[in-house]
Amino acid sequence: MRSASDHEAGMQLASYACRASNSRGRAVAEPPPRDRSDYQRDRDRIVHCGAFRRLEYKTQVFLNHEGDLFRTRLTHSLEVAQIARSIARGLRLNEDLIESIALAHDLGHTPFGHAGQDALAACMRARDADGGGFEHNLQSLRVVDRLEERYAAFDGLNLTFETREGILKHCSRRNAQRLGDVAARFLQGGQPSLEAQITNLADEIAYNNHDIDDGLRSGLLELDELEAVPFFGGHLHAVRAAFPKLAPKRVVAETIRRMIAALIADLIGATEARIADAGVASLDDVRAAPPLAAFSAPVREQLSALQRLLRAQLYRHPQVVRSTTKAARVLRELFDAYADDPRLLPREHQAVDGRSRWRGVADYVAGMTDRYAIREHRKLFSVQDW
Repeated sequence: MRSASDHEAGMQLASYACRASNSRGRAVAEPPPRDRSDYQRDRDRIVHCGAFRRLEYKTQVFLNHEGDLFRTRLTHSLEVAQIARSIARGLRLNEDLIESIALAHDLGHTPFGHAGQDALAACMRARDADGGGFEHNLQSLRVVDRLEERYAAFDGLNLTFETREGILKHCSRRNAQRLGDVAARFLQGGQPSLEAQITNLADEIAYNNHDIDDGLRSGLLELDELEAVPFFGGHLHAVRAAFPKLAPKRVVAETIRRMIAALIADLIGATEARIADAGVASLDDVRAAPPLAAFSAPVREQLSALQRLLRAQLYRHPQVVRSTTKAARVLRELFDAYADDPRLLPREHQAVDGRSRWRGVADYVAGMTDRYAIREHRKLFSVQDW
């Protein structure tokens, strides 16, 4: 039988990487897994949980029903995991841990993308001002710590500290005070593991580049607009020069592929330089240092210009705004209906087991897929569905 330490030795990890053999462990102690590491066990539990499957029908930018080829939260999470593993290999970090964090980072996301998240946060502020609001990273942690119901011995998935720490990439001070060790850095200072830091930036690489792809595919973005942004335009011109007869669809795909490769290479190089400058030699050094994972300054500047264009031309496009406005209204009206009359909830969600009434409603609504939320809204508010 192969042990966790044997597996990690095969990875040739850096001295500052996380190791399952030195993990801070799980909230509920379990026998060590056979033939896999604890971080592999985390990954496997995430992949098999219900919240992960529901990501297939949750919006990234375009609502799920608007087209079969647009990204969903599930495909986005898989793309983040692939990018993050490539970076981890270049930096000799723990690929299994980084994959677990990447696959779980959006488990708590609401239906309808950021519009749904903003609507649910507003509902929680209005109903329960002292209840901690709604943060999708905190909700992802709630999913793996409490809301998944698969195991006899514990609630949630009972993941390792390091995976849970990576999931919680943002947290208010008020919520951090309630969460204990996993959120201590938000109160005391310090950084999470490099695996967690890298996953956060892999998420950025994935959504920037793939939102471009979906934006062009939808017709809401124009190639001429993107060409004016130096980072995109430079790669586009290089592709056209190398392949002058290439079909437009493949020109876009090749450009985006090169952009992702360039960002990965830059992130690895800049992070290695920051690690060397900080004299980091251990995981404790990582936690005590300033943030180490970063793009170089020139690339960060170019990436910021690209993000400004996406905000102006894609995320605020009238067609996207119309869809997200309707989506936000659906979530607000669902939340208010359930909050005003909990009997409308399924029986298993009416008992909140120590949670506030509002938190129980938020948990239920946040767990919905896009199409389920639309269907439930129709059942509650459409006279035709009587």
